[in-house]
Amino acid sequence: MRLSHLSWLRNALVAAARVIYRRVFGMDLHPTCQFSLSARFDKTNPRGVHVGAWSYVAFDAAILTHDLTRGVRLHTRIGSCCFIGARSIILPGVQIGDHVIVGAGSVVLRDVPPRCMVAGNPARVIRENIETGRFGRLAGADEVQRRHTAEHALD
Repeated sequence: MRLSHLSWLRNALVAAARVIYRRVFGMDLHPTCQFSLSARFDKTNPRGVHVGAWSYVAFDAAILTHDLTRGVRLHTRIGSCCFIGARSIILPGVQIGDHVIVGAGSVVLRDVPPRCMVAGNPARVIRENIETGRFGRLAGADEVQRRHTAEHALD
């Protein structure tokens, strides 16, 4: 049996987690957003977590909405069609625009404008005017993958 045969189980677990995050904690997670089961949403100020439609939060990413050292509780917003890379940290009060890709391990300190790619610590814009589809996937990514697969099939 291939691991892909268990995708239904993962999807069911994410759907159950989304229901708990929304109903019990009061987070604003769009019904179409997806996330890794190891993604960490701030439960100290859960009503400050907002994730838009068709966005994806990868494994070990942290979405923070409070900072006890400064005594703040802020709203942290992730737009639609975004990808938040693995082990990224989005600090309290940050607003990430629609169609944004946050690179793995990035620390996002400031607001991110729409349609760009950011990476680093602190995160900086490394590419602008990008086109993304569902879950922050770059436009044309499927075509590149098909071409790559076809090239290797000829070898």
